[in-house]
Amino acid sequence: MLNIIWWVIVGLIAGFATGKIMKGEGFGTLMDIVIGIAGALIGGFIMRMLGFAGEGGMIYTILVAIGGAVLLTWVVRLIKK
Repeated sequence: MLNIIWWVIVGLIAGFATGKIMKGEGFGTLMDIVIGIAGALIGGFIMRMLGFAGEGGMIYTILVAIGGAVLLTWVVRLIKK
C-alpha cells in the first residue's frame, strides 16, 4: 500500500513539474499523475540502459521521473500534431 502512495506522490510531483517545464495546454490533475508515473518508469528504464541506477533516493527518483515525463510529454505532443 505504501508503494502505491509513493508512486502517486512521485507521479503528482513529476506531472506538475513537467507541466511547468513544458508549458502549453495541461492534461489535468489525473493525467498529470499518470504521465508522472509513466515518466518514472520511462526515466528509470533509460537510466538503467545508460548504466545508472534505475532507482535511488527521493530526489533522484523525482528527477528521473520528471525527465521521463518531459520526454513522454514531448513525444505525445509530436504525435498529436
